[in-house]
Amino acid sequence: MRRLLALRREGKLTTGRVRSAADVLGVRERAVWRWLAAAERDEAAARAPGERAAYPGRFTVTDEVRALLGLWKGNVAAVHRELTARAARGEGQPPPSIPTLHRAIRRDLTPGERAGLAGGERVARKHDVFLARPRGWRNQVWETDHMQVPVLVDVEGKARRPWITWFTDCATNAITGVAVTPVHPSRESVLAALRSAVLREDPYGPFGGLPEKLRVDRGKDFLSRTVTAAFDLLDVTVEDLPAYTPHLKGTVEGLNRAVEPMLLAALPGYARQPRPGKRPSRPKDEVLLSFEDFTARLLDWTRWWNTEHRPEPLRGRTPLEAWQDDPTPLRDVPAADLWTFTLEDAGTRTLTTRGVRFRRRDYVGAWMIGQAGIRIRVRFMPHHDHRIEVYHAATGRYLGPADLADQATEEQVSAVRRARAARSRRLKKDLEASQRQRYAAATQAEPPRQLGALTGAQADAELAQSADVGLSQLALPDVVPPAAPPADWRTPASLAALTTPSRSAPCPSGRDSTATAPDSSDGRAARPTTKEDGDAS
Repeated sequence: MRRLLALRREGKLTTGRVRSAADVLGVRERAVWRWLAAAERDEAAARAPGERAAYPGRFTVTDEVRALLGLWKGNVAAVHRELTARAARGEGQPPPSIPTLHRAIRRDLTPGERAGLAGGERVARKHDVFLARPRGWRNQVWETDHMQVPVLVDVEGKARRPWITWFTDCATNAITGVAVTPVHPSRESVLAALRSAVLREDPYGPFGGLPEKLRVDRGKDFLSRTVTAAFDLLDVTVEDLPAYTPHLKGTVEGLNRAVEPMLLAALPGYARQPRPGKRPSRPKDEVLLSFEDFTARLLDWTRWWNTEHRPEPLRGRTPLEAWQDDPTPLRDVPAADLWTFTLEDAGTRTLTTRGVRFRRRDYVGAWMIGQAGIRIRVRFMPHHDHRIEVYHAATGRYLGPADLADQATEEQVSAVRRARAARSRRLKKDLEASQRQRYAAATQAEPPRQLGALTGAQADAELAQSADVGLSQLALPDVVPPAAPPADWRTPASLAALTTPSRSAPCPSGRDSTATAPDSSDGRAARPTTKEDGDAS
């Protein structure tokens, strides 16, 4: 615009140049002539052609307007109503019209600010500009993450959404390792995926080896003691990224976004599939995939991604071709050593004639014959209670596995699980019934009214019953001795010693002239002494 303004002042501006500038800017020719006229009057108009010139008293977005935009999720009409109501109460100046308010918000706020005030930081991040890291070389940096798939899978008769744990190579976009768990993943899932990522033998290769750096996102399972110890032994640097920064591990986040439209959306049981009707529900005749079938399809897709898919950053190459074209040497770890490094250490013990005692259970193995009395070290995979791995405590030599002795059968385990599930359902139902509370529907502004009327007699009876139950649980009969029996009762000396002598119970017959004589020396109770007996003596 400044070039056109200079040509106009020199008298060299032609209609053809104005028409060319209009075509480049995508506006009409008369708009360019109008901008030139405005630029001659005000030099600031040349810096921002098309914008309205600033004038005294023009409405601008204030901090109050920004706060109201955040409160009303970017609803400009609601902000205008709120400003009008405040002005009516004398809390500020009346706002401009809604179109003027719209223009001020578009002029004074960036698209990212408008999106952030309406949808939060995650939405505002879509308008940011991020620097791209250099590709680097293979096994320079890996990234790992968990993902809960939006697909319902049949897991032992229950519909569940499995979790995927995978490792990706940032230089080649290859999926080096993957593990699938029916429920929420743990450190065991991370260790299983790590083993499949590092090993290069069948069926894991050819991707693998040890990376130089690994990026994680502050997950407690990635930073657990067992996982961090394994990374330290394998000489892998772990970079713990700040929270809520998915853009710092864009390779694995891109994989999380790509797997849904490329694989998961076409599977049976896809949870985000739009369905006809008012309420989204699964068809009753829908057959879900078993966990084994889902895992097989995911592994097939992983092989397709590594060997046939051509991501745009690789410029027409597959991850396998990019991996093979890279001459960087690989650091391999023997499978036996890798298995040792990725197990949790349980300390040393003594091998007895009953095997290895671990967590109050006995584990035995065929190799233990003739080995009783030696000191051993126990290592185990988290959550795998059926087997442990045993090493020599002094030399660290691997001795062999040990299985749980007297392990329950599958029928017994299923019966125990059914009993636990029934008990949990019954307890949950009882708790929900005791805590359920209903309120009356309100058609005007009033405090909430609880439903469930009681009579005064019912309330007193229930409170008395609860009070009696509480007192009976707190009663300590041995602290306060019982009161003494009436005076005319024949009380043994053993029972009289346990009563309170200073306080006696009232006589049921109304007589108070009798007294209890002490027991005779032979243990028989003496005859009550009366007034006539005293006179006779």
